[in-house]
Amino acid sequence: MTILEMLEQSAILTLLGMAVVFAFLWLMIVCVNLTRSFIHRMGWDRDIEGQQNEFPKGAGKTADPTTAAAISAALTEYRKGQQGGRE
Repeated sequence: MTILEMLEQSAILTLLGMAVVFAFLWLMIVCVNLTRSFIHRMGWDRDIEGQQNEFPKGAGKTADPTTAAAISAALTEYRKGQQGGRE
């Protein structure tokens, strides 16, 4: 077997392998889209769509001033500890 024959075979195998991968990926995309359409038609995605635009309960409430002061003090102490460890 000559070098040209081996190069020809390797080129054919390369193209065949690329075609198989391309066909598999195309088939996978088609299956995902069909599954998405099926789920949408069955209405199984309605509970997800309804919750996307809702705010969590308690959103927009202001924190209690004592809670805010405690969090601020804790952060200050934490930062002091972090700076002390770097020296």
